[in-house]
Amino acid sequence: MVDVGEKDNSSRQAIARGEIQMSGETLSLIVNGNAAKGDVLGTARLAGIMAAKNTSNLIPLCHPINLTNVSIELEPIENANKVEITASVKCMGKTGVEMEALTAVNVTALTIYDMVKSADKNMKISNIRLILKDGGKSGKYEAT
Repeated sequence: MVDVGEKDNSSRQAIARGEIQMSGETLSLIVNGNAAKGDVLGTARLAGIMAAKNTSNLIPLCHPINLTNVSIELEPIENANKVEITASVKCMGKTGVEMEALTAVNVTALTIYDMVKSADKNMKISNIRLILKDGGKSGKYEAT
């Protein structure tokens, strides 16, 4: 584990994004609230927030961080039969929150998959990536 004890606390933020592709019928189940397991998007949003908060328990050598905010945006894109997932994570601390944002996106997508897998086993989780990282010694990074 990297020693961050001598670093100053600073405002930190990370945004990650990904998507889950599915059939049009499956997306309709989700959007219309007709999935057998219930509210897919609400459950997935909660799972993503919980995942961000528990990242240090999942990723070896990842520091536990006191998060100040986690938000998960889910945008169904009907003409592409997918849900786009965006996780934004913030803290005031000594190390960044990129892993928390990326973990949130992954678990959000996995939760969507789990909740509708009986309707569509051909779903594809993809394009998970860091969009923005800000704060700390290295400053701001924005994906191109």
